[in-house]
Amino acid sequence: MQGLKRKLIYVSLFELIAVCMSSTLLWLISTRDSFVYAGMAALASSAIALVWNLVYTSAFEYWEARQATKGRGLLRRAAHALGFELGLVVLLVPLFAHLLGLSLWQAFIYDLGLMVFFMVYTFLFNLGFDHVFGLPASALAS
Repeated sequence: MQGLKRKLIYVSLFELIAVCMSSTLLWLISTRDSFVYAGMAALASSAIALVWNLVYTSAFEYWEARQATKGRGLLRRAAHALGFELGLVVLLVPLFAHLLGLSLWQAFIYDLGLMVFFMVYTFLFNLGFDHVFGLPASALAS
């Protein structure tokens, strides 16, 4: 499976699993008692992450297709996960601060914890996704 269909399935599965896990995590670490705020933060961050994932993955694959070395080794997978998560930090810290009643510093610390969790999740998800659906055209040898 290749192209837009692959990207839409990838993003949908990734975000569905992520919302379930992140709403629970945010609720457990939030200073607010209500699961509603954690759920709102998770859904809003999911929407932001969905758009960011499409943009970032498309840009990454554009770059990847122009590289002399094909395939997805450990370093390339780690770079993909790290770049994605760093972009999310910039986008999500203000959102978490507002919805979870935190200072920007507290939201940043919370987001760092979530970033570590999601870097591992992203790495493992990509391994599993590529195992089930195969590598994208950008990572295949000519």
